[in-house]
Amino acid sequence: MKEDNIRKYAELMKELSLTGMEITEDGTTVRLERMPVPEAVRTVSVAAEPVAEAPKAQPQSGAAVTSPMVGIFYAAPAENAEPYVKAGDSVKKGDVLCIIEAMKLMNEITADSDGVISEVCVKNGQVVDFGTVLFRIG
Repeated sequence: MKEDNIRKYAELMKELSLTGMEITEDGTTVRLERMPVPEAVRTVSVAAEPVAEAPKAQPQSGAAVTSPMVGIFYAAPAENAEPYVKAGDSVKKGDVLCIIEAMKLMNEITADSDGVISEVCVKNGQVVDFGTVLFRIG
């Protein structure tokens, strides 16, 4: 099966909010699965008095390491193990930063460049989407 066809089926799954699909084409069977994205919780607040202008967000420093897939973020190789990295740690290109579990596969996410971890942006066990910022490396 061609990669373009697989991508089209993946887009169709997303469009129709499907979590699984099995396609048989030219004697080849491919099963696509994705984790359902949890619905966002909406919070509404009502101010009784005028609120002072909120402070401007500080610009984020450092290069962002983003998630290449939808899955579950794990900061350590095992439940009781130390995290691969934490804020302030120096890393080299290729060092393992975390694991993202997707469709029961453990995918190591590595540093794209040398630097220092300035921020860990997600919590252990958190579901992340494609493009979620995981770390900032300064």
